[in-house]
Amino acid sequence: MNTENSQQLDQQNHDRQNAQPAPISQPLTPEAVSPEQQAAHKAAMAEADLLLNPGDRVDGEKTLEEKSQQVAVNTGDITGDRIVVPTYFIVDDPEEGQKALHHIKDAEEISDVIRQARVDESGERTWR
Repeated sequence: MNTENSQQLDQQNHDRQNAQPAPISQPLTPEAVSPEQQAAHKAAMAEADLLLNPGDRVDGEKTLEEKSQQVAVNTGDITGDRIVVPTYFIVDDPEEGQKALHHIKDAEEISDVIRQARVDESGERTWR
C-alpha cells in the first residue's frame, strides 16, 4: 500500500470516528405517529383489557431508529388534548453514544439525564 492510500484510509477512519450521529426525530404529536402504529394500537385496545399500553411492549431486538419511532401512548386526555408519549427516549451518552431508554423501565436514568440538562444564555441546551 502506498503512502497516499494509507493517508486516505487514515482520514476516512478519522472522519468515521469523529462523525456526529444523525439526529433522530421522534413522533411527539398525533400527526407524527405512523398510521400503521395507530391502527395496531387501536386493534390491540379493542381486543383485550390491557394492563399496559400497546406501545409499552418490547418485541424482540429493535434498532435505535425503530425504537425511536415506537409510541407508548397516543390518546386523548381528560381535556380533549391528544397526548403522545414515546416508548423510548433517545439520549446521547458521552461513553456509549446514542441509546434508547424505555420510559418505564429506565425512568430513573431518564430523570438523571433531565437533571443534567442546562440551558445557556443564548437558549442553547448544554449537557454537563
